[in-house]
Amino acid sequence: MADTDIQALEAKAGSWKQTGKDLGSGAAGGIAQVLLGQPFDIVKVRLQTTTTYPSALSCATSILRNEGPLAFYKGTLTPLIGIGACVSVQFGGFHYARRAFEEANLKSRGSGKLSYSQYYAAGAFAGITNTVLSSPIEHVRIRLQTQPHGKDRLYSGPLDCVRKLSAHEGVLRGLYRGTAVTFPREAQAYGVWFLTFEYLMNADAARNKIARSEIATPKIALYGGIAGEMLWISSYPFDVIKSKMQTDGFGGEQRYKSMRDAFSQTWAREGMRGFWRGIGPTLVRAMPVSAGTFAVAELTMRALG
Repeated sequence: MADTDIQALEAKAGSWKQTGKDLGSGAAGGIAQVLLGQPFDIVKVRLQTTTTYPSALSCATSILRNEGPLAFYKGTLTPLIGIGACVSVQFGGFHYARRAFEEANLKSRGSGKLSYSQYYAAGAFAGITNTVLSSPIEHVRIRLQTQPHGKDRLYSGPLDCVRKLSAHEGVLRGLYRGTAVTFPREAQAYGVWFLTFEYLMNADAARNKIARSEIATPKIALYGGIAGEMLWISSYPFDVIKSKMQTDGFGGEQRYKSMRDAFSQTWAREGMRGFWRGIGPTLVRAMPVSAGTFAVAELTMRALG
C-alpha cells in the first residue's frame, strides 16, 4: 500500500475518533443542560403558551403551590435522554463542519483558520442536523409540561404521548408538528451560540497569548453563559411560535394552520410583545445552563484527550 493511502486511512481513523470524542463531550454537556435548566424551561413554556400568569414569579409560585416541587421536572425523562443526544449531535455536527472548513481553507488559502462567518455556518449546520431529533423531543416535552395536573392528565408518560401524537395526524404532522419553524430556530440559535463561544475563546487565547486548552474553567463557563444569552436573544420569536404550534389542538380545535398563520395571529393579538413572552426566565436560565453545557463539554473533551 502506498504511503499516501496509509496517510489517508490514518487521517480517516483519526477523524472518526475525534467525532466520537465530540459526541461524547456533547452528551455530557447535554445532561448537565437538562438538570440545570428544566425548572426554568417549564415556566418559560407556560408563559409562552398561556396568558394565565402575569409574571414568571407568579407562574413558578402557582406551579409550586398547586402541583408540588416535582412538577418543575415534569417531562424530564424525555429531554434527559433526548437532549443528551441532541447536544451530542450539536457538538458532533459543529466540529465535523469546522474540520471540513479547516481542510478547505488549508487547500485554498494555506491556513486552516476559520472566518467567523464559517463558525456561524458550522453552528447552523449543527442546528439543522439536530432538528430531526429536537423537534419531536421538544414537542413531547412541551405536551407533558402543559398538560392538566392530576386525574385530568392527557398522557401517562413520554411513550404514551408519542403514541397519541402520532395517532392524531401521523408521525410527520402529529409528532413532528412545528418542525417547519424548528429548522430556522435551530440554524439561527446554534449558529450564534457556537459563533459567540468561539469568538470569546479565541479572543481570550490571543489576548493572553495562551493555547485554548489553557483557558481556565471559570472563563469557559462565563463564555458559555454569554453564548447562551446570545442564542436566545437571536432566536426567541421562532421559539415562541414553535411552542404555540406544539401546544395547539388537533382537528376542530386547531388554531394555527401553519407557521405563517401562527406568526400572523400572534402579531394581530399580542403585537411585538407576543413574540417575547417568557424571555425573562429564559435569559435567567440561559446563563447557568449554557455555562454548564460548555464547561462540562470542554472538560470532557480534555479528559478524553
